[in-house]
Amino acid sequence: FVISPDGYIVTNNHVIEDVDSITVTLRDGTELDAEVIGRDPKTDVALIRVKPEKELFALPLGDSRVVRPGEWVVAIGNPFGLEHSVTAGIVSAKHRRNINDNAFDDFIQTDAAINQGNSGGPLINLAGEVIGINTAIRAGANNVGFAVPINMAKSILPQLRAHGKVTRG
Repeated sequence: FVISPDGYIVTNNHVIEDVDSITVTLRDGTELDAEVIGRDPKTDVALIRVKPEKELFALPLGDSRVVRPGEWVVAIGNPFGLEHSVTAGIVSAKHRRNINDNAFDDFIQTDAAINQGNSGGPLINLAGEVIGINTAIRAGANNVGFAVPINMAKSILPQLRAHGKVTRG
């Protein structure tokens, strides 16, 4: 999803890590080549960039700290190749760990349908703000999905933009 009018886009690392080229298709059908600016496998966050001819609509980033279980959210993505699909649900839980067996797991759990192809899409609150990045599903479960909290992404995006990677102590 677009985070700045000049073409910066947030997605998941697992979406772009083993690809030779990236093409971003906008809602109006415009296709733009993208370059990888930076990626962080530990949080599964990546930053890419397109060079649009005109400014893009950027989604506002919210505050995932204030999100509470029971609040309504929508998940946007391309499940099974069905572009620009929107599903609704609630935040089921916060701080879910051991989903990807990673020390940095700290997911928002939702019952808004997240399927294959939703990865990298936004999880949005009813104020229209991105509160998470759709990332993972629980195989065999019905509507149990997980999103990287947007505050985690906001904390590393400056490093991805400046250095292409995240340096930790």
